[in-house]
Amino acid sequence: MTHKPIRKAVFPVAGLGTRFLPATKAIPKEMLPVVDRPLIQYAVDEAREAGIEQMIFVTGRGKSAIEDHFDIAYELERTMTDRGKDISVLEPTRLGPGNCAYVRQQEPMGLGHAIWCARDIVGDEPFAIFLPDEFMHGSPGCMAQMVAEYNRVGGNLLSVLEVPREQVSSYGVIDPGSAQGKLTEVKGLVEKPKIEAAPSNLIISGRYILQPEVMRVLEHQGKGAGGEIQLTDAMAQMIGNQPFHAVTFDGARYDCGSKTGYIEANLAVALSRPDMADEVRAMAQRLVG
Repeated sequence: MTHKPIRKAVFPVAGLGTRFLPATKAIPKEMLPVVDRPLIQYAVDEAREAGIEQMIFVTGRGKSAIEDHFDIAYELERTMTDRGKDISVLEPTRLGPGNCAYVRQQEPMGLGHAIWCARDIVGDEPFAIFLPDEFMHGSPGCMAQMVAEYNRVGGNLLSVLEVPREQVSSYGVIDPGSAQGKLTEVKGLVEKPKIEAAPSNLIISGRYILQPEVMRVLEHQGKGAGGEIQLTDAMAQMIGNQPFHAVTFDGARYDCGSKTGYIEANLAVALSRPDMADEVRAMAQRLVG
């Protein structure tokens, strides 16, 4: 059976980034660098690798740096060219005409509301969602792994990771059904369960492929936890009416919404790069004594 291709991705980037203040007072948290690329660039690169063509950014006030990042920097490129410098390093920052769209979330009403703000651009086709501060490090990328499974089974998919049982109370987890390889049927979602009550140790990890019907669910959905419109609540309503599967990501996840997770991501990427791994490893060994 042929399934509609995943051509569009939504990036909810309207958050204030208060956990990184004062660094994020004037800079969007999504523009914080992991080594030499901002977080949002890694997410876009992951989307491109998965064959996604159109990037939809749900922004808020103070996020214009994201738009500038994916635009042509004429003065910079002209100066570099005149000085004989290689500008190919800027190639990943260029999104072609019509391949990016920006929509404003006027007030912080939750992740579900942010996704709903992109409804007219998404239209009537399945789409991907990337939470950029969930830094997924692996090859192939997380979304490429998910799209491969989507092409087999269709429906709705979530990325998940196995964590030690004692950590499940910090995350949303799935209630699993039958499993085949890295694909697991999803019977339900449980937000931050008690350890003894958790149905699994498979945590939801910031990547989704959803059918367009989720927009209609979000349109009529009331506020949930924290007084916000939650994406998890909308997905929970759809489970049982549409196929839902989880894809266990073969790679590593770093929570770049936390300071320690952000530092860990920088170290992990630096240690994976041949141009700096040896120096960074030696530096880390000196620091820890």
